Amino acid sequence: MRQFSRRGFLKTAAVAGAALAAPTLVRPSALGLNGTVKPSERILMAGLGIRGRGTGDLKWMLPEKDVQFLAICDIRKDQRESIKRIIDGHNGNNDCKMYTDVREFLAERTDIDGILCATGDRLHALMAIWCMRAGKDIYCEKPSCMTIAEGKAVVETAKRYGRVYQTGTQRLSEAPHVFCIETAKSGRMGKVHTAYAHIAPWDDAYMSRDWKPAQPQPPDSEVFWDAWLGPCPWRPFNMDYVNGGWRGQYDFHTSCIGEWGAHTFAQAMAGLNTLDAAPVEYEYVNNTTGDGMVTKFANGTRMILSRGDKYWHGSCGERFDSDEGWLAAADGYRQPEGSLPGLIADWQKTVREYQARTQRPMNHVRDFFDCVKSRRKTVANPEVMYNSMAAVHCANICMWLKRNLKFDPVKAEFIGDDEANRLRSRAMREPWIY
Repeated sequence: MRQFSRRGFLKTAAVAGAALAAPTLVRPSALGLNGTVKPSERILMAGLGIRGRGTGDLKWMLPEKDVQFLAICDIRKDQRESIKRIIDGHNGNNDCKMYTDVREFLAERTDIDGILCATGDRLHALMAIWCMRAGKDIYCEKPSCMTIAEGKAVVETAKRYGRVYQTGTQRLSEAPHVFCIETAKSGRMGKVHTAYAHIAPWDDAYMSRDWKPAQPQPPDSEVFWDAWLGPCPWRPFNMDYVNGGWRGQYDFHTSCIGEWGAHTFAQAMAGLNTLDAAPVEYEYVNNTTGDGMVTKFANGTRMILSRGDKYWHGSCGERFDSDEGWLAAADGYRQPEGSLPGLIADWQKTVREYQARTQRPMNHVRDFFDCVKSRRKTVANPEVMYNSMAAVHCANICMWLKRNLKFDPVKAEFIGDDEANRLRSRAMREPWIY
């Protein structure tokens, strides 16, 4: 054992005392100074499957002062590294940790509060369920489920685990759309009998089941192919899938109806005041896209699927028709449009009244973060997601079977049609199951 003299002890004590007396440099952000938020009050976030749309979401979230991203989980090495650079650049450090396997990530990162999930369609519901079971709140991009059964499982999981969930139907938090929805619901434009919902102008309802040619499969550290497939049936690796070529494929996509209908059905149903249940009737149209399909709700109102620019200009539009006129909004609108100028003239007042009544911001990600703190439901909560996506899937099934369908939203089943009922769910490939 090392021996200390009295003189040595006094010298050591003096040095230690001087160190304690010296000023310590602490970053202002660690104390919540200069407009920053104290670490104990920040929402700690991680990204899951972040690429094109997800990168936009990430850059939308990063400026929020009470939010801090700490990790990225992605099956692609190049994307993990790209997102790490963005997060580290914002945080001013090199601390963002990268993960390849979501199972390892969820097991290890018990400190994370919330997840931004922007994988492809095939994984949205499963990842939401896994993340919520792990105690995470989640902002999940759309289309948020591949089947009616998946959507219902998301609702049940959020309820069971008490998690906050927001699906990325951001137009429910954009002023021109909010005005149209609120005006249609209020009766100020007369009795609204019909809503039109925009579906995507590419691909169609009849998706390919063919395989792309096999390519040499990279190591999991470069592209984790098994995780990319997730619950979908196995097929050989082809990088084109990973780069976005999964669209238009039955195993991976929700068709042209789901591509934009995942947004616009919720918008149309909100204005019709029918977000509590999917339509009960679906009328088959003899084309490849579903353009012109009439769906009917239990209260007698209609939602008609529309492709192209017949009722709006811009993408992801909705329109409401009443006995007195029409109102519409779509991407790129600086204000709503329609045949009722008296209502539109003061449209921002309607939006302000909506915000005062609901305490909702005109910022979809901010609504999510506010709800993470308050624990109330988001504007695009699991039920909103499920009911609007159930309509998407019913419309797809109507097209695939080429016949009219009747649906019972309470039982979540088609009436008198066993073949349609078998399409409410799909087999899931283990271990990628919920």
